[in-house]
Amino acid sequence: MSQSSNRSSHLRGTLRALCVLGMFVSSPVFALDYDSVSRHVILYDMPSDTGAKLAILRAGTPVELLVQEGKWVKVRDPSGGAPFAWIETTALAHKRTVIVTAEQATVRQEVNDNAPAVFNVSRDVVLDFIEITTDGWVRVRHADGESGYVRAREVWGI
Repeated sequence: MSQSSNRSSHLRGTLRALCVLGMFVSSPVFALDYDSVSRHVILYDMPSDTGAKLAILRAGTPVELLVQEGKWVKVRDPSGGAPFAWIETTALAHKRTVIVTAEQATVRQEVNDNAPAVFNVSRDVVLDFIEITTDGWVRVRHADGESGYVRAREVWGI
């Protein structure tokens, strides 16, 4: 095979791969997008309220948005149970939260392990997400209004 025909074959293969990739990119997927639920909500195994009920999420719990189909959205929740579940889009709060996954987490005044503590939180406490820093910390706010920084590895939803 000539060098020119080899290049042409390689180019066709590359274009084919890009077309396939384009099908996935254009599908209704949220690229690592998070939201929280506005009320207690049932997780279903399919996009229908006739599906099997998997669990209940309490209000404020963050969810990772994966795919939307009509009035349903496929989500990943912080429980680590079923890998994916479905909820109605009307259950989304459009408010970003994180949930504490560490047994205990300290929220600090500054991005520094030696900074004074603002407050301590236990596992499963939901905090409002403010921003993520570039050095492994997340700025959060407690329901009582206090805010500070927590290690990103101690929360889920970012």
